[in-house]
Amino acid sequence: MLKINEIFYSIQGESTKAGLPCVFVRLTYCNLRCSYCDTEYAFEEGSDLSFNEIIKKIKSYNCNLVEITGGEPLMQKESLELMKILCDQGFDVMLETGGSLPISEVDKRVKIIMDLKTPSSKMMKKNLYTNIDHLKEIDEIKFVMGSKEDYEWSKSIVKDYKLDEKFVVLFSSVFGKIEHKELVDLILKDKLNVRYQLQMHKYIWNPEKRGV
Repeated sequence: MLKINEIFYSIQGESTKAGLPCVFVRLTYCNLRCSYCDTEYAFEEGSDLSFNEIIKKIKSYNCNLVEITGGEPLMQKESLELMKILCDQGFDVMLETGGSLPISEVDKRVKIIMDLKTPSSKMMKKNLYTNIDHLKEIDEIKFVMGSKEDYEWSKSIVKDYKLDEKFVVLFSSVFGKIEHKELVDLILKDKLNVRYQLQMHKYIWNPEKRGV
């Protein structure tokens, strides 16, 4: 059993899979309280579902790309088994994780999108940097920025850990907090080898809308 906040079908709004149809499985609970969190409703809300119920719902959308998200999916250890089962059944599985809990036991077939929390999140101290050693070439690291300070910090982490030489690095802004052009201009000025991304779903639908 897993406590599930919602399962829905939409397009992938971020990562290198952006724009592709995707089934999202949002798990309940999170161990972080980021200042810019846009899914606080997933902290506690949810229903207990069996693996069979979850997979039946996923299959009803006839879509091969599945993202396990939250909240923080790794708070529920059963998520590891769900991802393994989905991989065994041929699904293209992604995991969106906040980067504060160990990823070493995640099935190696899963594409991990891992945050490193920036200063304005107020959760930077929770970053588990040893996770970097367990990331694979197919995985991606995301920095969400709400200020120029966040940008400078992110730039230094990318450099110190040579992240851009090993993985796709994603830079994005906190929605409504900093202008995209400001961050893009900084990336171009500093000639960073990173991918800038928008939260595509927030431009297609109302930014507050759930289930998209």
